[in-house]
Amino acid sequence: MKKQYWLIVGCLLLLLSACNNEADKAIEEKSIGLVVTENGLGDESFSDSALIGLEKARDEEVVLFDYREPLEGDHEKQMEELIKNGHDLIIGLSFRVQGAMETLAQKYPQQQFVLIDAVSDYENITSITFKEDEGSYLIGLIAGMRTQSDTVGFIGGEKINVVEKFEHGFTRGVKEVNPDAEVLVDYTGTFGDDKKGAQVAKKQIEAGADFVFPAAGFTGIGALKEAQAQGIYAFGVDSDQYYLAEDAIVTSMLKRVDIALFEMAKQLKEEKAFTGEHKELGLDQGGVGLAPIRVIQLNEKEQSILKQAEGKGE
Repeated sequence: MKKQYWLIVGCLLLLLSACNNEADKAIEEKSIGLVVTENGLGDESFSDSALIGLEKARDEEVVLFDYREPLEGDHEKQMEELIKNGHDLIIGLSFRVQGAMETLAQKYPQQQFVLIDAVSDYENITSITFKEDEGSYLIGLIAGMRTQSDTVGFIGGEKINVVEKFEHGFTRGVKEVNPDAEVLVDYTGTFGDDKKGAQVAKKQIEAGADFVFPAAGFTGIGALKEAQAQGIYAFGVDSDQYYLAEDAIVTSMLKRVDIALFEMAKQLKEEKAFTGEHKELGLDQGGVGLAPIRVIQLNEKEQSILKQAEGKGE
């Protein structure tokens, strides 16, 4: 009888211990709510890169996440839903979310936010921007060194500060190694129309461009595919887009939104304070860079120029 009694007590203690461990685990778990761009996931670029970063945080740091796609431009509604679901950190992509985020930052002063691609002075909003011009400068160097027609093209989405930084860096790189080259510049006015991207790329190719660099989200995918169809070279943006047009894409300018969000998740997991600072990420911080160079082979001199620009030269 005594043996049965102690056996029952032991089982109860084990059960209680397991429950306590599960409770502790639940308390320790952190979670993030993500609001992607209005074009949603599947852009093979900005939003998808953010998701990759949070998937890595989930798998390696056990930081959970949920996301919303503000396809109707309803940023505030989608973001507030994530707040009410109890996420420890709310992340919003692009300048479009700033107004909604600041409204909610006032309404929920204890909630922490991260704003990507814009800068807020609210104490509970950490802002992260990138030095896109440093990464696109590298792309420009390659285009300027390898163009045979001395004509290359830049295709932007909306004419906003972030995209203009891509343009300026690209143009500077081209002109530095090839002062006689012409840089064609067109803005489509949208990040969500691949057909328009293809039309603009075709126009630039007909004007002599043998390299095109779109920084236009989903619109840019149309430009990349048109470049391949026309037999010229192109560059991807934000993430490694090589597989979208494997005969055309030389490399991609990586804007490491995935790394930035992974680091935010680690900060949350380690319970380090969010101070509302502005973080600007460039080459030195690993915020921008290049995907592997494919399709063409740089000669020794060209490789040296590129490495020096990346800060990897001797």
